[in-house]
Amino acid sequence: MIYYVIALVIIIIDQFTKWLVVQNMELRESISVIEGVFHITSHRNAGAAFGILQGQMWLFYIATVIVIGVIVYYIQKHVNGNRWFGISLGLVLGGAIGNFIDRVLFGAVVDFLDVYIFAYNYPIFNIADSALVVGVIMLVIYVFKEEKKQGKL
Repeated sequence: MIYYVIALVIIIIDQFTKWLVVQNMELRESISVIEGVFHITSHRNAGAAFGILQGQMWLFYIATVIVIGVIVYYIQKHVNGNRWFGISLGLVLGGAIGNFIDRVLFGAVVDFLDVYIFAYNYPIFNIADSALVVGVIMLVIYVFKEEKKQGKL
């Protein structure tokens, strides 16, 4: 199915970019791409989004395996030709697996995209995180559209 291909492409791009960072940068090294706006910064996150739950790897392992199982189930049983739903699940699946690979290999997630929004330094993230966020936003939009279509909103 195309949705698994989307997940695989996300995983490959994510792991390749992380490999480049690990191989070519020291931890905490930062390269300015657009001064004061966007940097490539080598960072490791042993927690979840925004660094919460630092060091709770067992929790992430269990949660990720469950999430992957649920996503695969939904792709197999509930996508039914709905491309928007399938693409959103493919993005979430690819992002979840990309970060899971890091946790297994390194005990932390490799992050490197460092964005400054005015004076705010947004938490450093990676390609898998981006896929997860876009996938979840798409999923929320899909759910709202379906609820509206069924007259529940």
